[in-house]
Amino acid sequence: MDSNINDRSSSTSKIDDKKAEDSLKSNTQIQEKDSFVKLAMRNMVKKGSTSLFHFFLTIVGVFGTLIGLAIAFH
Repeated sequence: MDSNINDRSSSTSKIDDKKAEDSLKSNTQIQEKDSFVKLAMRNMVKKGSTSLFHFFLTIVGVFGTLIGLAIAFH
């Protein structure tokens, strides 16, 4: 009789574990569906000044390249 109770509680715990895994997978899938822009903005907020420095460095590089090409092919 006790073995039946243990078997039932074991199967119940397996079902609960399965539900917890499914819940975790669905939460992970929701987080994975974030757009790249949203993830980039979250990363920029997290890293702060480093992201801004790289952004301005990129802008200076693009303008420098355009101005260099304009002067070279003038």
